[in-house]
Formats: sequence, C-alpha cells, structure tokens
Amino acid sequence: MNIVRTNSENSDFINLVKQLDAYLKITDGDEHAFYNQFNNIDVLKQVVVLYDDTEINSAQVNFPVGCGSIKKFDEISVEVKRMYVSPKNRGTGIAQKILNELEIWAKELGYKKCVLETGKRQIEAVQFYKKCGYKIIPNYGQYTAMENSICFEKEL
Repeated sequence: MNIVRTNSENSDFINLVKQLDAYLKITDGDEHAFYNQFNNIDVLKQVVVLYDDTEINSAQVNFPVGCGSIKKFDEISVEVKRMYVSPKNRGTGIAQKILNELEIWAKELGYKKCVLETGKRQIEAVQFYKKCGYKIIPNYGQYTAMENSICFEKEL
C-alpha cells in the first residue's frame, strides 16, 4: 500500500469522493442536501489518497482505495473531512492509515487538535473514530441543531 499527500485537484480523490457522496445520499436520506452544502472539495488543500499496489500481468498497478482530508477549523484545530474507504477494502486498516497520516500532517502544520462530524447512521464510522481515540463533543457550527450529527475531537 502507498499513501500520497496531494490536494483536491487529484483525480483519484475526486472519484473516491463521488463514491462517498453516492453512499451518503442513501444514508443521509432527506438531510443529504443540508450536509452536502458543506462538502465542497475545492477548499481542501491537504488531501491523502491511499493506493493498493497490485501486480497485473507483470505490471504494477496502483488502485485508489481510500481518502481523507483536513482543513483549518480554528487557530489550533483542523477538521477531518471526506474520509472514505471503498466497500471491498473496509476492515483492512486502510481508514486508520489514512487518519494517522492526516493527524501527522496536522501536527506538522502546527495544529494541536482534530475535530470532525459524522452521522449517527454511519455506525461503523462512529465506532472507528472512538477506536482511534476521538471523544464525543457538543455539535459545533452548522451541525449544532442536527440530530443525526455526532461531533468528535482528538488532542494531537
């Protein structure tokens, strides 16, 4: 596996986000339009894409299987955004590698904390963030009044 730091113009990132949005459209239901307005990727400058290196007919091929990004939240925090792993690659540690890389990058940029929002209906995501040391916090910003939202933070 190979993880690459890039930005939101990366075509593999764009394609993975399209898959994420299709998934969220189903799980968010009627609330999808509300959440989707906060997910513009053009503002994302720190993006990671994880590739699965596979050999096909003696040639090395890199398949993008997961992604995530961070963006400035406040002076000491970044917000984790657009975390996604393709369904057939879930449960293999890919999400943890992506999140670890994002946390390292945030520290390198001088941030002290990561925050994020996910939906209560994304049960696997909620369990994942708890397993990675994220603590539930009061919903922030645009998510304050959203019953489906659950917000987390982690000190770096």
